[in-house]
Parts: sequence; structure tokens; C-alpha cells
Amino acid sequence: MDTNTEPRTGSGHRAPTAPRALATEAVHAGRDDLAGLGLHAAPIDLSTTYPSYDTRGEAARIDAFAADGALDDGPPVYARLANPTVARFETALARLEGTESAVAFASGMAALSAVLLVRGAAGLRHVVAVRPLYGCSDHLLTAGLLGSEVTWVDPAGIADAIRPDTGLVMVESPANPTLAELDLEAVAHACGTVPLLADNTFATPVLQRPVESGARLVLHSATKYLGGHGDVLGGVVACDEEFARQLRQVRFATGGVLHPLAGYLLLRGLATLPVRVRAASANAAELARRLAADPRVERVHYPRIGGAMVAFEVRGDPHAVTAGVRLITPAVSLGSVDTLIQHPASISHRVVDPADRRSSGVSDSLLRLSAGLEDVEDLWQDLDQALGPVAATPPAGVRSSRRTAAAR
Repeated sequence: MDTNTEPRTGSGHRAPTAPRALATEAVHAGRDDLAGLGLHAAPIDLSTTYPSYDTRGEAARIDAFAADGALDDGPPVYARLANPTVARFETALARLEGTESAVAFASGMAALSAVLLVRGAAGLRHVVAVRPLYGCSDHLLTAGLLGSEVTWVDPAGIADAIRPDTGLVMVESPANPTLAELDLEAVAHACGTVPLLADNTFATPVLQRPVESGARLVLHSATKYLGGHGDVLGGVVACDEEFARQLRQVRFATGGVLHPLAGYLLLRGLATLPVRVRAASANAAELARRLAADPRVERVHYPRIGGAMVAFEVRGDPHAVTAGVRLITPAVSLGSVDTLIQHPASISHRVVDPADRRSSGVSDSLLRLSAGLEDVEDLWQDLDQALGPVAATPPAGVRSSRRTAAAR
């Protein structure tokens, strides 16, 4: 007889009876049952299918899932329905974000697509969104590829833009790529009863937990900081169990599942998430400080909340900077242990209409840098040489157009 009265999560893993610090949760969440299993490292279950001797019982379980998306603690049936390794990652991420549940997908865009499909299936196809968002998120909404209709607004216009068929309000804070920040509590208040989806990819639960400010859904491109090593693709939505059940039904029907090996790598990545984010953030803050004082830089964007992302507008050719780095890698994506730099107007936000890009602050001179864990002096040396020579001092009486950077 099991005499342990600790509550269990939806995946069957034991949940702690008392609150634990984020650093502790990052190491132990999703792994609480390992000692009882005689294991130290989380196992990887690569099965695509599972034995079903009790077919009547399996039929009843499948009927229950079809009815409301609920998963019990019984053995899996098929990998598209659920996987134990992926469930461990979901359990851990939900605990870090402070939500009842989390549902993982093959990518961040698959996760966002599932949210839109859930709301669309309820006849709520209208989305209110605030720019900037990640470029592909913007494109998915603008193009209406899943039958959605979007109204783009400033934060102050959210309440007025909501209609009877509005199913979602979507924001990203800090935003990709400008690092603009929103008052999530004010945004959530403006949403009323409409669910707020907050993309928390840049901040991670180390820096903010949007549900504490009123968001119902928290989106992550798990490819970024949650994985943290540039070797795994995934997405996840942290939310209440009611919404999670609907997401699981969409995931099962559409097949946007996270591979078990990816689930294992993401769970492993969470263990070092607080340490990585804080160390990379220290590098980013120092680079932002130096860039803000550099005459070759027009403006620096670095959020008040901190973090490992820096955006800066150069006075010269941004393409020359990305071509000139040697230690830093010129590449899309972010959140890895190594430092990456890219030109959003050319790559990550290329699919956004140029006028919309510029109106949301994504200028053609903007570069986005994801600070890694290298020594900051080495990073600065590389940036310094890539920025090129300092321009000659303007003649007396000529006023410089350079604006002081908003580094905080």
C-alpha cells in the first residue's frame, strides 16, 4: 500500500508538499520519483507504442481522452498521445512557471499553432496582439494561416479592440527583438475574461512568471533558454489543466509532438537554467553598458528586468558587424551557452512587412545579441573589432544625432 500522501501531477510524478526555491525546482522537478525507482538520472522512453492487453480498458481510456483531453496515470498507449519522458519535462516546466500543467510540442510555432486551433475550434478566431512579436508569430497571425484574424494594437488599445469573437490576446515581454517591456498586470486587466498569452521565451521563469501577473497561458520556444545548448528543438505552453486538456487533444490530432529525446534534453537543460540565465545576464548587462558608451552605436535596448538579450542600433553598416565577428556566431536563435548575433530585418523578422517592422521599432540598423557564457572581455574584444574604427569627431558646431542608450 502506498502511504505517501503527496499530491501527484497529471503525469504521475510526485509534487512537493511545500514550496521550493526556483533553483531547487529546476534541479528536482520532474525527477521526484527517481529515488523510489532506484534511479538517479531520468530514463528516456523511446517507445512509439505500448502493449495493451486490456483492450476494453484502453478503449475506455481513449474515450475519456477524446471527451475532455484528460490523461490518467496508466501506461501510455501510443507516443502521439503521451510519453513518460516528455511528461517529466512538462511537469518540471509547469512547476517553474507556477501553473497546473504544461503541454510540450515539436517547436514553439507548433505550440502557438495549437493555442490558435483550440480557440478557433470554439469559434473564437479573433486575436488581439501587440507588436513586436517574434517574426514567425507575427506572420502566422497576419497571414491568417490557421483561419485566425488579428487586430494589432498598442497596449493601451487592447480593451477597445476586444470583440465577442476574440479568443486570445497575445504579447511578448521582453519583446523580440527590441526588448520592449509591457506591464503584464495592466495588460491582463485590459483583457477581461479573454485569455492572455504571454511569450516568456526571453525572460524565462528565472526572471518573471507571467501567470503571477494574470496571464493564463505562457508560451516558450523551448529551443532557446530552456534547452540552452543549441541542440534541441521544442515548444511548450504552461497553463491551467482545463486548457492543457484541449491542447493535448490538438496535439494528438495534429501530431505536433515533442520527441522523447528532445524531452530528455529539455529536462536536463532546466537543471542549469537559473545558473545559465544569471551568468549570461551579467555578461549582457556589461556589454549593454559598454555599447551604450560607444560612439559607433546609436542606441542600446536592454530591459529593466535584465536578461541575456541585448539589442543595439549601429551608426554604420549592421551587415558588416555580423560579417566581422569571429568569436561570436552570426546566427539566428538565442539562449545557447555561446553568444549569437543576428540582423532581425534580414532574418528573424524578414517575413514581417517592412512598414510594420519599422513602426514597431525594428529598424534596419538593429542587431540582436544573445549573450552566452564566455568571458565578457573576450566578447567585447570581438564586438569591438567587428564594429570597426571609430568615426572622426564631427567638426565644431556640428551636432551629433546620436542618442544616449536606454540601457535600463
